[in-house]
Amino acid sequence: MEAVILILTLLFVAFMALGVYAGVKAVRAAKRGVDRTITQARRSVEDTALRAKSYGQPGVQGELAQLRLALRTSMRATQDALGAGVAEDSSLSESMGLFQRLSVHGRELDDELKRLEREPDRATVATLLPSLKERTERITHSAESLRWAARDRARQFADDDLAALNAQIDVEAGALRHWTTEEPSTQDGATAQSWSGPADEEAPQALTPPDPRLQTGYPWQKSARPETTN
Repeated sequence: MEAVILILTLLFVAFMALGVYAGVKAVRAAKRGVDRTITQARRSVEDTALRAKSYGQPGVQGELAQLRLALRTSMRATQDALGAGVAEDSSLSESMGLFQRLSVHGRELDDELKRLEREPDRATVATLLPSLKERTERITHSAESLRWAARDRARQFADDDLAALNAQIDVEAGALRHWTTEEPSTQDGATAQSWSGPADEEAPQALTPPDPRLQTGYPWQKSARPETTN
């Protein structure tokens, strides 16, 4: 009896621990989701403010906003392109590592530009603009090189796969058109029938019937109409 009670107690404790663990994971996952939402919302607000400054404020303030907006737009586009491609192409992991190193320089530059936006000495900031523009162009150029290289690689893989598929389809189409018919044997001097034979001659059947399990839905595929009986 004591052994049964001990086993039940252990099971109860195990279930309680499992429930607590699952609850903690759910809370952490929800917190991560909220943090991502807040971060995205903050970035959207900052981008909107930068666009307003770049178009609405002339002079140093407007130029600093343009540099920050160009930097953030280029880096975010490259991050999205590499992140989407690395899941299917593991060779992009090295490119992602290079982008992470580039991101360190991008964040440093963005922080510096952000501090200069609050700098009251506009004349000094104006003297720094040429070097800031050069740094921004170097970082965005490197980011664009990684982004377009990843896109060109993905497009080349897609083109190669499509070319191989087209070749296979051409071979299959040629095989489907290549059929032979055996002439019926002649007996007692009878001649062979021509193609315009009797009307009750059976038509050639398909070699392999279509497999209904392979009928997947596509945007251009019409749904089959159910047969009706009168």
